[in-house]
Amino acid sequence: MSDEKNEIEKLIDTMITSGDELVGNLKTVLPNSLSESMVMFHESNVLNLKKIKEFLNK
Repeated sequence: MSDEKNEIEKLIDTMITSGDELVGNLKTVLPNSLSESMVMFHESNVLNLKKIKEFLNK
């Protein structure tokens, strides 16, 4: 189970990092209204991913 937990945590970290990069890149080409919505959506996803990670560490 420990190996599976580590793999899931790595996947979560990768998802957060990739999302940060995607949002950063798209913010430069999207209109402000869309980029703001995308940032808020990404922040919500990051919070949920962190909650999942916390749950795994219980």
